[in-house]
Amino acid sequence: MAPVEGSIELLTQAVMSEARGEAEQILKEARAKAEGIRQAAQVQAAAERKEILGRAALEAERAHRQAVASAQMKGRMLGLHHREKRLKDVFEAAGQKLPSVQAWKDYDEIAFQLVREALIHLGSESAQIRADAKTKQALTRDVLEKLSKELNMKITIKEPLSRGTGVIAQTEDGRMQYDNTLETRLVRLQGTLRASVYHILMGEAL
Repeated sequence: MAPVEGSIELLTQAVMSEARGEAEQILKEARAKAEGIRQAAQVQAAAERKEILGRAALEAERAHRQAVASAQMKGRMLGLHHREKRLKDVFEAAGQKLPSVQAWKDYDEIAFQLVREALIHLGSESAQIRADAKTKQALTRDVLEKLSKELNMKITIKEPLSRGTGVIAQTEDGRMQYDNTLETRLVRLQGTLRASVYHILMGEAL
């Protein structure tokens, strides 16, 4: 081989060797970069998976709390509904027995107090009284005169009540009235009696 040709061959080999080394270095760096990307992707995927699982756990806990709260609310509502039904039944039963009060031996005194209380609440110089038939019998002329003098009020008896036990007092112009029937009194008392009645229903001591 001629000296020149030999030099070219050596130069070519050196260049190829250098090129091969650079190619291997590039390949090595590319592989390292790819591995880094893969590892980073795995880390990111793990983090995202952890975040997703965390959100899912929080959502599951929230849904559980909502379900528990909803069940508790439904339980309370059912309890209140049951309580209200029992109280309603008691007051309805009591209301149905109110007319029997007129059979009590002291009903004339009760009727007197019903009228007196109604007139005091009305607070007028004159009043008209409407009463059921039994109560009206107790409101004799002497009773009305006694009330008229005591309260300094003109009192007249009007047509009887079509329903209810007791009296309704109203002004002569009809603009004001006070319902003092036993049925209305029971309704007015329900608010204060509810707790006591329920305790009794539950067998609790007052």
